[in-house]
Amino acid sequence: MAWNEPGGNNQDPWGGRRGNDGPPDLDQVIKKAMDKMGGLFGSKPPAGNSGGGFGPIVVIALIIGVLAALYDSVNIIDQREQAVVLRLGKYYETLGPGLQFKLPLIDTLIKENVTRVQSKSLKSKMLTEDENIVDVAISVQYVISDVKDYVLNVRDPQSSLVQAAESALRHEVGSSEMHFVLTEGRESLASEVHARTQKYLDSYGIGLTVSKVNLEGAHAPEEVQDAFLDVTKAREDEVRLRNEAETYANGIIPEARGQAQRQLEEANAYKEQVVAQAIGEASRFEQLLVEYQRSPEVTRERMYIDAVQGVLAKTPKVLMDVEGGNNMMYLPLDKIVGNRVSDSVSESGGQHLTASDLDKVTRQVMDEIRQRQPSIRRTREAR
Repeated sequence: MAWNEPGGNNQDPWGGRRGNDGPPDLDQVIKKAMDKMGGLFGSKPPAGNSGGGFGPIVVIALIIGVLAALYDSVNIIDQREQAVVLRLGKYYETLGPGLQFKLPLIDTLIKENVTRVQSKSLKSKMLTEDENIVDVAISVQYVISDVKDYVLNVRDPQSSLVQAAESALRHEVGSSEMHFVLTEGRESLASEVHARTQKYLDSYGIGLTVSKVNLEGAHAPEEVQDAFLDVTKAREDEVRLRNEAETYANGIIPEARGQAQRQLEEANAYKEQVVAQAIGEASRFEQLLVEYQRSPEVTRERMYIDAVQGVLAKTPKVLMDVEGGNNMMYLPLDKIVGNRVSDSVSESGGQHLTASDLDKVTRQVMDEIRQRQPSIRRTREAR
């Protein structure tokens, strides 16, 4: 039955009776609602408080608190970020990109960028294996690989990263000589520091991955910089001279090997030639022996003629026996033939001697012999 129907005793829902004075006062309605809420929480409004302006302020504050709690429970996580949720201070879950919710006043949400490459630099004086001091500067590039470990395992991850990188650098520099650190060992040094730093970070459970280590500088202290430059120049000269010597050796050694190989091949060819010639001479001697056994006189004369022909063929001088005496006539065929050949060559325009030229020279030699024979006979008769 409605409160304003007949028989309803004119009772309004707020506990008052409906009179003829119009609708109830709004302040009274709010005051009664606040009193009821206060009764639920075991509190009573103070005596004598009419509640004329206190009720709306409390409601507005309550509404603002509710809206603030709702706003704090809604979080937007960027595509490059991940978030760790702590519920009452304890790890609860890891949230990915998107619109995420958490319980207000209970959950704590910590967001970190897991795609950005960050960098840390450090520079320090270090002692090398050969007890020299060098100034070394490096930069370490890294990304967050595990946001949970990054947030919860270490209080200051970046400081721990710097300390791990410095420890790895000191270990590698202390195990190397100064010359190696300052010259050809720079690249390998950066690679070793990278691997050792990552090993330290993994043992810490820090949630970071080192992407690259750059060796930005390595040089001697300023106090000894001039002396070090002199030493560096001397070492560079040493390397240059060594390279020149190696270049010369690389050029001369193959040439010497080639000459040695050529001489070996020539020696082998000469050996084969001598052996083949000896075999041929032995076979010729055996055949000649057979012929000699058949006809000794003819073979002996033929061998004599061949021997004389072989000897006389190598000399330009000819000795002729004169009939009836022991005198020998000497013909300077070398000069005669040489003059005739030069004349023939000049007449023929530098061409080779022909058969007619040779016949002409032969006739001239025979004429010279005939002209000298009477004078030789007269000389014999006079004696």
